[in-house]
Amino acid sequence: MTSIDLNADLGEGFGRWRLTDDERLLSVVTSANVACGFHAGDAATMRRVCELAAGRGVRIGAQVSYRDLAGFGRRAMDVPPAELAAEVAYQIGALEVFARAAGARVAYVKPHGALYNRVVRDEEQAGAVVDGILLADAALPVLGLPGSRLLELAGKAGLPVVTEAFADRAYTDEGTLVPRRQEGAVVTDPASVVARSVDLARSGEVETRSGRRIGMRARSLCLHGDTPGAVDLARRVRGALEASGVRVEAFA
Repeated sequence: MTSIDLNADLGEGFGRWRLTDDERLLSVVTSANVACGFHAGDAATMRRVCELAAGRGVRIGAQVSYRDLAGFGRRAMDVPPAELAAEVAYQIGALEVFARAAGARVAYVKPHGALYNRVVRDEEQAGAVVDGILLADAALPVLGLPGSRLLELAGKAGLPVVTEAFADRAYTDEGTLVPRRQEGAVVTDPASVVARSVDLARSGEVETRSGRRIGMRARSLCLHGDTPGAVDLARRVRGALEASGVRVEAFA
């Protein structure tokens, strides 16, 4: 039977402000990418999400980012490699404290936003992220885009690599995500997102913005938690996957 993991970005709040419906999304997903305080999240939020995730058997992942609270981690930044490696390790370590307190552990690492896109092609920044992960825990799996420099370097360093896909994002013919600033970068029609999810899981392919079908074999499918109607959409996606014979389970 085909199987796939469902991950979502959670804990994306700060103080009294909350962006994601963490509790309800944790009833659907199998892996939680928890903001570690650099693009969103704070100590209390990280602790709360770890407790909720651990209580539901959802795997906890460290979503590491550039230090950019004001820009939600989506602004391009140039950070020296040694500094970036230290900041990646710092974020993982912070989340690990709360994961362990909840009786769990950090099970994987996924970059966020501008950092995620940067390490697809930038070898220096990808290497810095890998160095940071190795500093924190040399056995942590790395979740990222198929064919990215990040996963290539992580694999060479001995870290387990896990590929992911996005049902609600448009792809280029090269297999990269269409930048959010471009029209049509985000797929907003719920029926299309559901259909693309099942197609990705069963065929290992995705239709690009130009209409081509390209290979996109992914072990995990990302469901964005900051979009309108995110919880209902996540439930529809999971229901459709299971109805089509796809087993939904964590990769870690």
